[in-house]
Amino acid sequence: MKKIGILFGKENTFPQAFIDRVNEKKVKNVMAEAVSIDMVEQAKPTDYAVIIDRISQDVPFYRAYLKNAAISGTAVINNPFWWSADEKFFNNALAEKVGVPVPKTFILPSSHRPPDTDENSFRNMKFPFAWEHMFDTIGFPAYMKPHDGGGWKSVYRVENSQDLWKKHGETENLVMMLQEEINFTEYFRCYVLDTDNVHIMQYEPRNPHHLRYVIDGPPIKQELLDLIKKYCIRLNKALGYDFNTIEFAVRDGIPYAIDFCNPAPDADVNSVGQDNFDWIVENAANMAIAKAKKFKKDKMNLTWGTFVKDQITGKKTTYK
Repeated sequence: MKKIGILFGKENTFPQAFIDRVNEKKVKNVMAEAVSIDMVEQAKPTDYAVIIDRISQDVPFYRAYLKNAAISGTAVINNPFWWSADEKFFNNALAEKVGVPVPKTFILPSSHRPPDTDENSFRNMKFPFAWEHMFDTIGFPAYMKPHDGGGWKSVYRVENSQDLWKKHGETENLVMMLQEEINFTEYFRCYVLDTDNVHIMQYEPRNPHHLRYVIDGPPIKQELLDLIKKYCIRLNKALGYDFNTIEFAVRDGIPYAIDFCNPAPDADVNSVGQDNFDWIVENAANMAIAKAKKFKKDKMNLTWGTFVKDQITGKKTTYK
């Protein structure tokens, strides 16, 4: 029997719906359940062919468990090694390299010194920093957000340099990035499964959380939807994420990737709506079953993006 497990925390609607949908399909020698952990011993395999990870970003013990499971053969969704290494500022740099438009972005030194450092720890940093060049390039208003993500925590809209200094001081040891504001006419959030299965949702990030997914929105040109889908696939193949969301803000007909490192994205029926919920449950179940069928014992069954694979093979993935 090939077991599919889901590891989760506070969320309620998606995990059980996912388990039920996998088991309703009655695939021979495949079943799903909530992951159960009573002991973690180094290099020992788990009982699971596949684990969908929804919580390790908040629980370091789970991340360690998943890495140990992965090295022993479990297909962990998403790859815990890449997830640990990834962050949003790098994502922006990678997007530029693969030809996906992103807002102009700079990374900022932390407002406060990190613990156990003093002025000698920063002898490689020029003083003053090139603030004026950054401000001239980005323009105001702009957005300041943590360089490594954080679920819309510590995100600031800054009106001018003085506003930035004030708010930057509140961030203490966080490393922030300063990003150009995109005044958008349309906005989309896209589920991407198995790197190339795309579900595009109209989205309004300025609404309260439970009203952000747009129902019965205005018609969208097919060429724009096709371009967004192409960019979704391009980014996820480079990153190697099996389960992700990507957000696009459209300005002058150009979709800019705003947020595309969400390896445990919102999938709650109360926020995404019934139609989107049904899509993610059905397609996540199909993906997990397919990976369980492909599972090879004692082999690495993770997904790696082209960014990593190109470094190993010496080949360079090209994008038209």
